[in-house]
Amino acid sequence: MLKSGLSVRHIEEEKNVPMYKTNIECISTQTFSSSLVVSMRPLPANQVVRAVEVTSRYYKAHGSPIHIGSPETIGIYNLEKPDYGDAVTINDGEIPVFWACGVTTQIAILSTKSELAITHSPGHMFVSDLQDESLTL
Repeated sequence: MLKSGLSVRHIEEEKNVPMYKTNIECISTQTFSSSLVVSMRPLPANQVVRAVEVTSRYYKAHGSPIHIGSPETIGIYNLEKPDYGDAVTINDGEIPVFWACGVTTQIAILSTKSELAITHSPGHMFVSDLQDESLTL
């Protein structure tokens, strides 16, 4: 997004990305169950389509947004109080845009009551020598 000239508010404000539990249930297995956790980036209305275009190319990573606008539709009622991460400024005319978040796996792991699990830290999903462009369509 940054390379495409799109604003990424949590980076601008030097915060952790805001993340929210949703009312969207993931497909459960015998062992794991969770609702979807999403990250949110507020964008000016004139940048939303470009954000979809840019991020949808990265289908092996976060991919395109799963929801745009109307947070109540996905069970989020207060953007100023994220379940994880930090709240960010949302300016007039900006639209909240939501992407599926890797924290979902942490919630699913908690449902197993496992004594040990290895996962990620938000913003540090995967360490490798792959270049971003190798993850695109």
